[in-house]
Amino acid sequence: MLGRLRHQLLATAATATLLGGLLALGAAQPASGAVPATIPLKLTNNSGRADAVYVYNLGTNLATGQQGWADANGAFHAWPAGGNPPTPAPDASIPGPAAGQSKTIRMPKFSGRVYFSYGQKLDFRLTTGGLVQPAVQNPSDPNRNILFNWSEYTLNDSGLWLNSTQVDMFSAPYAVGVQRSDGTTINTGHLKSGGYNAVFNRLRAQSGGWAGLIQTRPDGTVLRALSPAYGLETGALPASVLDDYINRVWQKYATTTLTVTPFTDQPNTKYFGRVSGGVMNFTNSAGATVTSFQKPDASSVFGCHKLLDAPNDQVRGPISRTLCAGFNRSTLLTNPNQPDTSSASFYQDAITNHYARVIHDRMADGKAYAFAFDDVGNHESLVHDGDPQQAYLTLDPLN
Repeated sequence: MLGRLRHQLLATAATATLLGGLLALGAAQPASGAVPATIPLKLTNNSGRADAVYVYNLGTNLATGQQGWADANGAFHAWPAGGNPPTPAPDASIPGPAAGQSKTIRMPKFSGRVYFSYGQKLDFRLTTGGLVQPAVQNPSDPNRNILFNWSEYTLNDSGLWLNSTQVDMFSAPYAVGVQRSDGTTINTGHLKSGGYNAVFNRLRAQSGGWAGLIQTRPDGTVLRALSPAYGLETGALPASVLDDYINRVWQKYATTTLTVTPFTDQPNTKYFGRVSGGVMNFTNSAGATVTSFQKPDASSVFGCHKLLDAPNDQVRGPISRTLCAGFNRSTLLTNPNQPDTSSASFYQDAITNHYARVIHDRMADGKAYAFAFDDVGNHESLVHDGDPQQAYLTLDPLN
């Protein structure tokens, strides 16, 4: 479910994303009142870089629905009115910790993002509709040559949901964590030793345009790898990059039934897909058609949208997110019962989401948000606790 709502943000992120109900699943939980108005976020700089670090806490105030930013003490500041063309946003930056140091700020009850940048402040703008996010797939974006990244979170009366994400790009590495009421800490997002450079090296070695996802500064400094959804947009990846696999899936299920069991807690809720006339129709256990899908293209698969749109309902959305995960992980040909949640079977076809493959392979715990519905089967890099004592964001080495 978190991935579904993360995906809804991605669908509008091409050039002028408005920060709204990010990770809104948290916001939908029943209130218990157990969580204080703010909790500490400990930022630790293990990057080894001498650059100054700038931190931003941007999001939606869950009490009012207003968009804005939080200062280091967790106080909320609403954005002023924007313009068209977009106008500069107020400077919401918080000085981050120096290399080898830590700094603690406060997180309010937000649904939003914690950005961090190295060496230079980010350039945020405001339109009449809200905040414009950085869109570095656009060569003219003012943040194109800045090394930065972000984490996503929701903090509300039911607890904290905090994740690392590579849905839009893989860049400056970091991990997230939460301290529970019993004093134990859980974390995710750390790369294996040498994992940062290994991701770029493996993309360079992968034929078919995958090396074109890598963005560098004019001096050659590597900044990030764009997601394949943006690789299609920029022309780095050919539009036909997944056609062979998609065609084989459509051919298989013209004569075989694809069984989707989308809810782990509802094993008897099943949907049955067959391709007829070029369309995959899904029926329920009573034989009634509940939804249909045109054959998707690579953009639909990588973005988990368009022809694989996933509304926030109880039928099409859950089926679509299962298909999206199966296409990205290339498990639909090897297993007619989906979702396939065993990571050993993921990315085994020559035609697959190689970006997601190499990122997961280099994660210390194997978990990542490398595409919007990477939470299918619980393979996402997420920490959650209903009574969080402290959150953590650790900036890791770029090696």
